[in-house]
Amino acid sequence: MGCPDPVGHSASMSFYVDRILPRCTNLLLSGSEFTKIRSRVASGLTGDVMEVGFGSGLNVPHYPSDVDRVLAVDPAVLGRKLAAGRVSACPVPVEYVGLDGASLPLGSATIDHVLVTWTLCTIPEVNDALGEVHRVLRSGGKLHFVEHGLSPDLGVAKWQHRLTPLQRRVAGGCHLNRPIDRLIEGAGFAVTQLDTYQLGGPKPWSYMYEGVATKP
Repeated sequence: MGCPDPVGHSASMSFYVDRILPRCTNLLLSGSEFTKIRSRVASGLTGDVMEVGFGSGLNVPHYPSDVDRVLAVDPAVLGRKLAAGRVSACPVPVEYVGLDGASLPLGSATIDHVLVTWTLCTIPEVNDALGEVHRVLRSGGKLHFVEHGLSPDLGVAKWQHRLTPLQRRVAGGCHLNRPIDRLIEGAGFAVTQLDTYQLGGPKPWSYMYEGVATKP
């Protein structure tokens, strides 16, 4: 999920981020509830799709048949190994094209849809990454997203702000307190579909933003 936050990892922390965390993420985000959400968010994808935060390929089984190819962006080498079986079984060709969502090696206005799932929380330069997504999308192209983020409940939000520094350390740069809809709109998108809801689990970690945003 996304790009680890460079917070000065020691060798042991780097081993954790590079080797342990991708396995934990693969396990934690593969449950039945997450599977249902992935299927909803991936529906409607067509043509050339870029997935930022490809990770272990948990979205691969949900690509619609109208997708021509997927360009995958992710920094985790172990994630690619964990994704290998899913990628090889996928009828849609998957090509790795970059490591960093904030600097994409793609031409402007070349992509039909972008998919991000539980990724924007971890990208250090999230505004730059959303700007790059906006750049590579064709006019009328769509960003399909589901992310956890800042709760409208002030009590929960207070805990999210308190816990985020620790969360970043133990979860690869993950922020609990990002206002996902405002970040997407700030990058020049029109959010045309948005559902927000509290998923099961501790509230600081489970307020969800699920929707579609369009590049005008």
